[in-house]
Amino acid sequence: MRRLFLTGGSGYVGRNLVRHFVAQGVEVHALARSASACQLLRSLGAQPIEGDLFSPQLHTAMQGCHALVHAAADTQHGLASKAQQLTNVEGTRRVFAAAAQAQLARAVHLSTESVLLDGRPLVNADEHHPYPARPAGGYTATKAQAERIALAAGQAGMQVCVVRPRFVWGCDDTTALPQLLQAVDAGKFAWIDGGRYRTSTTHIGNLVHGIERALLAGQSGQCYFITDADVVEFRTFITDLLATQGRSVSDKSVPGWLVHAVATVSERIARLSGGRWHPPETRQALATSAVEVTLNIGKARQDLGYAPVVTHAQGLAELAELYRTKTEAAG
Repeated sequence: MRRLFLTGGSGYVGRNLVRHFVAQGVEVHALARSASACQLLRSLGAQPIEGDLFSPQLHTAMQGCHALVHAAADTQHGLASKAQQLTNVEGTRRVFAAAAQAQLARAVHLSTESVLLDGRPLVNADEHHPYPARPAGGYTATKAQAERIALAAGQAGMQVCVVRPRFVWGCDDTTALPQLLQAVDAGKFAWIDGGRYRTSTTHIGNLVHGIERALLAGQSGQCYFITDADVVEFRTFITDLLATQGRSVSDKSVPGWLVHAVATVSERIARLSGGRWHPPETRQALATSAVEVTLNIGKARQDLGYAPVVTHAQGLAELAELYRTKTEAAG
């Protein structure tokens, strides 16, 4: 694999994929929607391709590449939207159509454990777990559709597999950790049912390693969960994660039934408002953070030779050291 085509290159996962593969001497061609994204990708050593998932010459940009990683997605956990449907479903369809036209040999589609969520606990789930009859929300529904599109492309001759991480965290995080910090600093953070349920997590270093293994050894038509080695208590992990940023969390807790009721009513009001009002909480967001979600990575270990390369202790220590260095430099 000498030349890789990447969508979502300026995002959290994408940036780390660029760093990893460029360091290995792989020529990375990364799709970028803006001049600032192009500049960022160029600074990381990638060859930026200005455009989006719907660019008519996308297949031309892919020509000469040996593999594709489709990491671009609309990850918002609010109400289902036409924009999310367009990006996650139609965008995926366009990307794999372009890849087929460019005759790429292999592809990895970056998905999520959320494709299986309906709001109930998901305990030690493996890849045989079915899609839910009633998806938790728009993110779950559109990412499940995207998976089906990607896997169908594999049936047409391309070697395609799907990688499903859960709760991606680590250095350079511009998604989960900033949202947690914002809630804590605004005094709006509370545990749901005490936060005493278990969760799987995926350090960004482990996800990058898992994607690389999927590119090299993934079986076409298969999905693979990629997570850290250990399952942890949600409350303990979030407490430790926030502590790396000098934050402590109160014991404030709210009943799960109450939060779910508020989310259900709020979603109905938001729909009646025609999008003019946004609910403070959604069932999609609660499905990822208010109940146990634990995954079995045995299949990735067996098929891909995947073994987590970063422990929780190592990842937390790295975050704490970066925060200490930043704080000292600032004052």
